[in-house]
Amino acid sequence: MPSRLCLPGQSPESFIKNFKRYMPGKSSRIVPPRTDIKTFRRRIINWFNKNGRVYPWRQTKNPFKILIAEMMLRRTKADQVKSVYERLFAEYPDLEAVAKAGNKKLERILYPLGLKWRTPAFGLVARWVREKYDCKVPNTREELKSLPGVGDYVAGAVLSVAYNRKEWIVDSNIVRLFRRYFGIKTSKEGRRDKHVIEIAKIYVSCKIPRKANLAILDFTALICTPRNPKCERCPLKKECTYKC
Repeated sequence: MPSRLCLPGQSPESFIKNFKRYMPGKSSRIVPPRTDIKTFRRRIINWFNKNGRVYPWRQTKNPFKILIAEMMLRRTKADQVKSVYERLFAEYPDLEAVAKAGNKKLERILYPLGLKWRTPAFGLVARWVREKYDCKVPNTREELKSLPGVGDYVAGAVLSVAYNRKEWIVDSNIVRLFRRYFGIKTSKEGRRDKHVIEIAKIYVSCKIPRKANLAILDFTALICTPRNPKCERCPLKKECTYKC
């Protein structure tokens, strides 16, 4: 490959790799260049600064309340969670109160969220944190994942939102956005794909990981939706590989 085609400071090998990545009609599992991911992040955060949603769990830095909110948000829209979250902490204002509440009392409050099987996990996780961690929500991914009902997504969300850590999150909405924008291939369980996780890790590697992760969640909820995405309002449309 003639070196004159390369960008300044770019090796021919890097050029070939990136050319194949962006060649029309081609998709791959290659992680996009960091500069592209940084541009992607900057534009989403700029959009979020003007259009971000306001929820009560975003107005607190209390790790336990954020943990409970993230557990509620699993498979549930944020607007549905708002009133349930407010009611729960109005009646049981802290970890100790939730830990002492019986399952029937919690079920009465959490019923509107559906998925009845989740209800015992809320009291259980509160008691676990009280007994194992002296009422302090852990601040590592491994320890958080040891809690009942907590997986990679919830652990990453708590770490970035509560502790402002550079911790990645991936859900089906984020996979969809990465696939559309970068033109990558993903498996059926895309949130487990190594290249998808690597993109998420690069994306959140900034000075404001909390805002970066909240921004991408709102962007996928309001703009890059599963059906009828708002491409005409999308600040990413010029570089996006997806065509509405």
